[in-house]
Amino acid sequence: MRSVGIKVLNSRLSEYVRLAASGETILVTDRDRVVAEMGPPQPTRSPLVADAFLADLVRSGVLRPGLVAATEPPPSQPTAPLSEILTDLDSARADR
Repeated sequence: MRSVGIKVLNSRLSEYVRLAASGETILVTDRDRVVAEMGPPQPTRSPLVADAFLADLVRSGVLRPGLVAATEPPPSQPTAPLSEILTDLDSARADR
């Protein structure tokens, strides 16, 4: 575990992010007082930002997931056969 002041973190952020990504925990200090902790993502965290944001909303109770997981959309039912639609379209255009 390492600690780093805000000024040093600001100037060498990429280096500390790489350390955190490799599994190390970084304590961020301001005037020798720990103000934040930076570390690797938890194993349950999604690698995608949008998924992680939605998961946090679900965890905090702001959002509820759907009751039924849709695997694929329901099959669409045509309203009329194509030949009937084309006939109606031709008759509508005949008036022009």
